[in-house]
Amino acid sequence: MKFKLYKISIIILMISFLLNPDFSIAEKYKLSRFVSPEICGDCHSDIYNQWENSMHNLSQKDPIYLKLSEFILKGLTEKDEIAEAESCVKCHVPIGVVTGYPKKLSDDKSKIPHIAEEGIQCDYCHSAIGAEKKYNNDLKLDPGYGEDDPGIKRGPYNDSESDYHETGFSEFHTNSKICGTCHNVKHVVFNTDLETTYEEWEKGPYNSDNPKNRITCQGCHMYQKPGIPSTGSTKRPENKGYASDDGPVRDHVFTHYFTGASSYVHEKFGDKTKASMAEERLKNAASVSINTEQIKKGKLFITITNIGAGHFLPTGVTDIRQMWLNVTISNDKQKTFYTSGKPDLNGYLPDGTIIYNTVFGDGNGKPVVKIAKAREILKDKRIPPLGSVIETLATPIFKSEKLTINVKLLYRTAPQKLLDLVSGKDKIKLPIITMAEIEEKI
Repeated sequence: MKFKLYKISIIILMISFLLNPDFSIAEKYKLSRFVSPEICGDCHSDIYNQWENSMHNLSQKDPIYLKLSEFILKGLTEKDEIAEAESCVKCHVPIGVVTGYPKKLSDDKSKIPHIAEEGIQCDYCHSAIGAEKKYNNDLKLDPGYGEDDPGIKRGPYNDSESDYHETGFSEFHTNSKICGTCHNVKHVVFNTDLETTYEEWEKGPYNSDNPKNRITCQGCHMYQKPGIPSTGSTKRPENKGYASDDGPVRDHVFTHYFTGASSYVHEKFGDKTKASMAEERLKNAASVSINTEQIKKGKLFITITNIGAGHFLPTGVTDIRQMWLNVTISNDKQKTFYTSGKPDLNGYLPDGTIIYNTVFGDGNGKPVVKIAKAREILKDKRIPPLGSVIETLATPIFKSEKLTINVKLLYRTAPQKLLDLVSGKDKIKLPIITMAEIEEKI
């Protein structure tokens, strides 16, 4: 009888292991092996201050992520869709996932350990030694054993010295692949491409075979500092300074602001500097031009060019991101004859707005609101690196009026209508950023 119970126990354990592939990972890394960011900040104060309140630091505290991820999970009944919705934590709380808590989105957030709650942080990235695959955060790690034995910390320098931890040069940390592990996301069951930021760069012109022309993810996002957006359309000067407080002066120290396009989240946490940096990046990503030769025949041509981003515009979770055209045509008496893409009083976009985004489907051609249901891509209208799109607008036919034509390319992290649905009316009010604008009088 005891032998049978033993066999049953072994079988149950094996089934649990097979059904939960992360089980082995949780056993491999104890939480005590990771060092808190505050410890790192004792010697790397500038870098710590840049990282604090960055989107990496706030990956588990971002109110937009928290509300939308809960909305996506709520009400799902199919196990394959639930598996995808539960998997967000793999990138948003990586140390928690590899040490056992949280293992899924629905785990009690109040029980997440402090180190894990700090998001994508120092010891997680600087313990990385490679990746099994370039999506869904499959980093291979070699952490130390806590504060008393922190192990090797890896980075881009081959001459680093520390009296606290061992140091090592890592080619992986100079390569965009380390970014791709989280900035490429596939549905965990359906294999649908949900986020393709790394792939967009990898297949694009910035990933040049010529080293002189090659700009990595780090070459833009870890060169930026206040007032210097460091996009493909601007200068990207090196950041001379100290990587550690008592280290040597270096020609370039990679900045750790990790600025993207979300000014709202930084503002929410009281960091106006990083909020401004996000706007600076957006304002140096695209250009707009117009051709009015046929305007009096009822046609307006608008060209939008991705001049600064090494990935598509927009990028990331692009079924949610909003980038659109706001067009206004008026006469010299300020009478408006034509408008498109103007948000209403609620901040909602009207039907017919020219919007750049991705639409996922349920496998039968029907659009889905929840990304966990994405079995297919129905639409992917975005602008590739250094690429352009031309829009042809049908306008009223003008005869002799003097006209003012104004075109804006606008950006918002998520639709206001969706945020009102998931968080309550105006609880999260997102700013609309003007990325580019042109006005012409004829």
